[in-house]
Amino acid sequence: MRNAWERWYWLWDVYFAITFGITLFLVVTAGGTATALKVTSALALCGIAITYLATGRRLIGPSDVGDSAVTFAALVAMLFLVAVFTCTSASFVLFAVCPLMYMSLSTWVASVITTVGVVLVPVSVVVRFGFDEPSLSTLLPITAMLVVFGLLVGRWTSRIIEQSRERAELIEKLEASQAEVARLSHEAGTSAERERLAREIHDTLAQGFTSIVALTQAIESELDTDVVAARRHLDLAARTARENLTEARAMVAALTPSALTAGSLEDAVRRQTERLGEESPATVSFEVDGPLPVLATAAEVVLLRATQEALTNVRKHAEASRVQVRLSVVEDSVRLSVTDDGVGFDPESPAEGFGLRGMRARAEQVGGTVKVHSGRTEGTTVELEVPA
Repeated sequence: MRNAWERWYWLWDVYFAITFGITLFLVVTAGGTATALKVTSALALCGIAITYLATGRRLIGPSDVGDSAVTFAALVAMLFLVAVFTCTSASFVLFAVCPLMYMSLSTWVASVITTVGVVLVPVSVVVRFGFDEPSLSTLLPITAMLVVFGLLVGRWTSRIIEQSRERAELIEKLEASQAEVARLSHEAGTSAERERLAREIHDTLAQGFTSIVALTQAIESELDTDVVAARRHLDLAARTARENLTEARAMVAALTPSALTAGSLEDAVRRQTERLGEESPATVSFEVDGPLPVLATAAEVVLLRATQEALTNVRKHAEASRVQVRLSVVEDSVRLSVTDDGVGFDPESPAEGFGLRGMRARAEQVGGTVKVHSGRTEGTTVELEVPA
């Protein structure tokens, strides 16, 4: 990225050209100076301009003093020495040379060179005309003021260039930091989205496929012995497959779970319990204690997915004969409770799979909590609460 100094550098070229042109004009028209001296001074001024065009423009703004910068400064100083000692009017070129020194050299080196350059003007008058030259009485105070002015303006110029360069570097670092933050945010978002999709697939498609596999196995054993039961299980497998397909389409379209689009949360949970009752020999009941408050879609999704996960665990692991699902209002929360009288598990060393971990992660996303109560031969109760 170019800094402000580089963007407006063309103004410096214009300034240098104007200063050089005026100084050359003053030298050519200077009175009381031999033509040969004026020609020599003019040639020295042209040498300064050529040196600037050939080398100086490349050196503007470096942060350190290189060999080429020192060589350039030395050549300009010698040419100025020739120009001012042959015609005093050439001293006006200092208005271009002094800033050039500050732009191409370090501040303290440029200060020394410009101070010497300003002092050379009265020295050249003394060398050419002696100490009796009347103009010295005016030139010496002006020289002293120019030295001070040159140091102050030079330092100010150097500081502006340094700040411009520092700001450009700061902007580059800031842009790099912003790019890194964007990359990390993208990676974090991608990771969170992968985890969310993994939970969605586990709570919907994977559970549906598990049901289809179980129903298919039941159909294989019933085809020759109980055709009516086989047809009933076949209908259940087809319905489960259709629901899985609907869920997959909803996930692809990033929509609300299809079970919630077809009705209320109460209806969706009731359908899940009825399916478990159809697929297993257990007695499954569903209760709703009082009217449920209107919940955010995210909270309804959490309750529905928790119901699916809890009932899937009952189907796969509990070996239960009775299952009770209840939705109730508890203070400012809605509670889902799934209780079975199955084999349970040891709460001291629970073998939690992805399902319970995913259930807890979902609940935390909406400010909810999950509690699991279980024991060997004591059955299991899963309670999930989300804020109303």
